[in-house]
Amino acid sequence: MRIQIFGAGALGSLFSYLIQKAGYNVVCVARGKQLEALRNKLIVKGLVEDEIEVETRERPIDADITFVTVKAYDTEKAAKSLSKVKCGIVCSLQNGVGNEEILLDYIENVVGGVTTYGANLINYGIVEFAGIGKTFVGDFNGSNASVVAEVLNNAGIETEVVDDIKKRIWVKAVINAAINPITALCGIRNGKVVEIEELWDIAFKIAMEGEEVMRALNFNIKDNELVDAVREVAIKTKNNKSSMLQDFEKGRRTEIDFINGAIVKAGKKLGINVSVNKLMLKLVRGAEIARSD
Repeated sequence: MRIQIFGAGALGSLFSYLIQKAGYNVVCVARGKQLEALRNKLIVKGLVEDEIEVETRERPIDADITFVTVKAYDTEKAAKSLSKVKCGIVCSLQNGVGNEEILLDYIENVVGGVTTYGANLINYGIVEFAGIGKTFVGDFNGSNASVVAEVLNNAGIETEVVDDIKKRIWVKAVINAAINPITALCGIRNGKVVEIEELWDIAFKIAMEGEEVMRALNFNIKDNELVDAVREVAIKTKNNKSSMLQDFEKGRRTEIDFINGAIVKAGKKLGINVSVNKLMLKLVRGAEIARSD
């Protein structure tokens, strides 16, 4: 079985390593300096210290399963590229809302996914295995999630097939919305969001707006469910740098439009006040523009 990882960033590199070590034929699709580095070898640090040779290409090829791990703003470009080959079952393991829907515009067999595995790209070709988590997958169309889960579980990546994957994608997005922009704008690790009262007040309001939007979208959400989830994740990952903070530090574009931006877009459509999410969206966008000048 050939497994393709489209997007060899932090998570893509880590999953490439874990899946290949389980005996699967893995190919990574990468670009630029990361492509050049991976053509030499993939170095893993952190919870595992190892290095492997991994097949790396600039463009996608035919595969039985393709994991999409690119940034959300590159999903459409990835989908167009994958539509030109026999990419098999396509599973998104990305941040934000809307990736699966974009993929479905171009590809038939799409599986949604969320994971709490921690990975940091230390340098080109070097990934830090920062934390073991849980992965959930579910069908957006067809019935292929179980095939994806089998591969991941065989690779030691604990994975469960769920019926509520759309809710889980939204929950993760709201958690990211409450933590990531604050950490990026303040230059802090996740735990400070809970520890500093002024910052927790902002995160709390972001999560509450997210709860209201999710209820209006007919997701079953308990009172303070997302607030509690934000607190739990921030504490559990207190020493981690969010992906958005890492983007800020490396001068890269963030995924804010698919995180807080998704809440703002839905709130506007549903007539719900999402003013704090809108503020965070504008602040991060403004910071991106300021950095690019």
